[in-house]
Amino acid sequence: MVDWLCAACAVEYPPGEEHPVSCAICDDERQYVPRDGQQWTSLQRLAESGERIVVTELEPDLYGLRSEPKVGIGQQGMLLRTPAGNLLWDPPGYVDAAAADRVRELGGVAVIATSHPHMFGAQSTWSRLLGDPPVLVHAADLSWVQRQQPSLQTWSGERQILPGVTLRTVGGHFRGSAVAHWDRAGEHSVVLSGDSVFPGPSGRWVTFMRSYPNDIPLSGAVVRRIADRVCDRPFERLYGNLGNAVLEDARGVVLRSADRYIGWVTGAFDALT
Repeated sequence: MVDWLCAACAVEYPPGEEHPVSCAICDDERQYVPRDGQQWTSLQRLAESGERIVVTELEPDLYGLRSEPKVGIGQQGMLLRTPAGNLLWDPPGYVDAAAADRVRELGGVAVIATSHPHMFGAQSTWSRLLGDPPVLVHAADLSWVQRQQPSLQTWSGERQILPGVTLRTVGGHFRGSAVAHWDRAGEHSVVLSGDSVFPGPSGRWVTFMRSYPNDIPLSGAVVRRIADRVCDRPFERLYGNLGNAVLEDARGVVLRSADRYIGWVTGAFDALT
């Protein structure tokens, strides 16, 4: 049986001899089907071509996981380590035994969670190779799961998944879009935002969108809601899903960026245009 992945977004599909006809996630207005049409790959095909997962330390107890060469959207997954167990956040669309061994060397995984459906990646295979930790999917986005597995669990609202690590619903990009808030004892807190809040290239601004590739904005009211929910507790650093980050005063950056965004979409700055 072939473990199918959409080549464009790297979200996993049920195993089988024949690939699916279309990718529901790429057919949605927030993503896209490439101009040359729907293409498929598989974990087996990628392994044969030499695909690998590269692990990089981002800060103490936080590691980035990226597939090389890039698979699909090319997200940087995160391994967040705590004394009570580890979180695998936004798992990449590729995994093999070597990647699982490297993660086990860093303490393994107690729970897998994602910021939104574009980041589901190969979540069920990551779980299987790491001893079947639960895979948490927001209840509002359950219909986007293309490959069911026994370890899948739903959640909503706010859920502490490890001591000091809380999943929080912020919505916007998807109804169930979420962030992970990491309260570091005696240190500055960290938010893993996926692209619910997307750091720009300078690291001094962020933005918010319904669709990034198709440039579909959110309303000012929704952006205010997202910013208020993310910022109702302190944090210093914020990590996006593509290796982008805000490394200083991240809470202030989110609030200032929300004000700027809302000003533009409500016409406050029209005199400048």
